[in-house]
Amino acid sequence: KSGQANGASEDSQQLDIQKLKEKRDVLDKEISQLISEGYSVDELEDHISQLHEYNDIKDVGQMLLGKLAVIQGVTTKELYPEFDLDVND
Repeated sequence: KSGQANGASEDSQQLDIQKLKEKRDVLDKEISQLISEGYSVDELEDHISQLHEYNDIKDVGQMLLGKLAVIQGVTTKELYPEFDLDVND
């Protein structure tokens, strides 16, 4: 049984390795495509960093709206027009 278990474990590991290699290849192709479209790695990293910062700021805003809604006894959705916010944002 131990030999079979080790074989199954090795097969599983080989499958995992193969899936990771395939994922790496797909990502490499996507990177190559973006570079061929004129994007640079530094530019993409900067863009991702800015998106993270935007999301952090938006999360804080949502938290503050939630706390204000509780204080006023209304829903967060009801506060959106008061602050000229779009519900779909």
